[in-house]
Amino acid sequence: MSQDQATLEQAEKHVERHDVKAVNRKADRSLYAKRQSIYPKAATGTFRRIKWTLMIVCLGIYYIVPWIRWDRGPDLPNQAVLLDMQHERFFAFGLEIWPQEFYFVTGLLVLAAFILFLVTSLAGRVWCGYFCWQTVWTDLMMSVERFWQGDRNAHIRLDNEPWSARKVFLKTMTHISWLLIAVATGGAFVFYFADAPTLFGQLVTGTAPTTAYMFVGILTFTTYLLGGIAREQVCIYMCPWPRIQGALVDHESLWVSYKDYRGEPRGPLRKKQGWEGRGDCIDCNACVAVCPMGIDIRDGGQLECIQCALCIDACNEVMDKVDRPRGLVGYDTIARKEAALAGQPEPRLKLIRARTVIYASLIAFVGLLMLYVLSQRTLLEVNVLADRNPFYVRLANGDIRNGYTIKILNKLHEPRNYELLVDGIKDAKVTVVGHEGEAPPKIDVPTDVLREIKMFVAVPDAVASSLEAGGHPITILVKDVESGRIAKRTTTFRRP
Repeated sequence: MSQDQATLEQAEKHVERHDVKAVNRKADRSLYAKRQSIYPKAATGTFRRIKWTLMIVCLGIYYIVPWIRWDRGPDLPNQAVLLDMQHERFFAFGLEIWPQEFYFVTGLLVLAAFILFLVTSLAGRVWCGYFCWQTVWTDLMMSVERFWQGDRNAHIRLDNEPWSARKVFLKTMTHISWLLIAVATGGAFVFYFADAPTLFGQLVTGTAPTTAYMFVGILTFTTYLLGGIAREQVCIYMCPWPRIQGALVDHESLWVSYKDYRGEPRGPLRKKQGWEGRGDCIDCNACVAVCPMGIDIRDGGQLECIQCALCIDACNEVMDKVDRPRGLVGYDTIARKEAALAGQPEPRLKLIRARTVIYASLIAFVGLLMLYVLSQRTLLEVNVLADRNPFYVRLANGDIRNGYTIKILNKLHEPRNYELLVDGIKDAKVTVVGHEGEAPPKIDVPTDVLREIKMFVAVPDAVASSLEAGGHPITILVKDVESGRIAKRTTTFRRP
């Protein structure tokens, strides 16, 4: 048997042994097992720098966006992103969405879901490792904890030593810092629902609405609890995504994984020891020490792994020290690992495959559909509701009158004047409550306002007698006096 074959057999036995150990360890877990404290070591390297950059960008966007101004003209809020609950509308820079247009929000959520599916099918849990708010705030909380209580070894020593004034001070300052971060988180979120500068002044002076303080308190508590206390428990037990993403990946998806075919058999590296008959892994546990989930990447794919790639940085640093090639822990596919284990050339990455093409096609379809609907969006919306109790009224002069409730939504960022006309019925007289005597009635609708008016249409009895008994179709026209733009709505006129 050749040396290569012997090494391959040893690696396979080692993988099998670790698989059995992993299964036994999982079987021993109690449903209500006590949480084991995790002390992640500070990592350095490419992926740690990427995570720092993305953390700063994500938090910067979250905290800064409510303060960005966007001029929409008079009588409209100048906050770029605002969920205006009082007037039931959502502003996002130049886009304004009303409740009846909530399908735009639905479309954005569907689009985001398909993008997440595509990214997951390509590179696993990238969302979890870099962008998820739980990951971002937990990472920030751990950095603050490390600042006060020291890195992994110092933190462990602090937890194991008896309580003292120094220990109380460090623990207290850690929790105070977490609470300050949590308060800033809750405070930033409520700014999306009201004018940020105004609400900030009210919060500081104690004049803000009670609901604002209530939501700041709720968000402060949840951020402190989930990001500072619960941490990895949220990802393991509360988040459904680890269970869902298993259906989105295949043998060609990239995963942060340990190359056991290269690392086994592992063992400590002694002075003047060669690399013949052993793997590159020196069993230093550096990958375990930096893991925020407290797992061993060498045990294979695990639900707890958020693919943060800090273990790659830790392992690469060790490989540099022992003068071995980087990448013992790295992004790899199951297909490439199986080929390497079988002694075959590693296949090329297959980024274009059935599932990625399907997800990309769905993204393109939903995106184009939303652009089309947005391009067809009207700046004037009219809704007509015919009275049903009673359907009609016979006036003293014999005319038959129907009543209608007209709702006019002016989406332009300036006041408009509209004329009300009726088409499809002869000799009709149009009357609007509050505008009696106007022919045709003219209605002023302020900027971004939904105005509801009462309109009556009356026709002589002789004309009404010639109409369809079940309801004669008529068209109500709302004409913009200045631009000439007309919105039409079809309804019915009923007679005895």
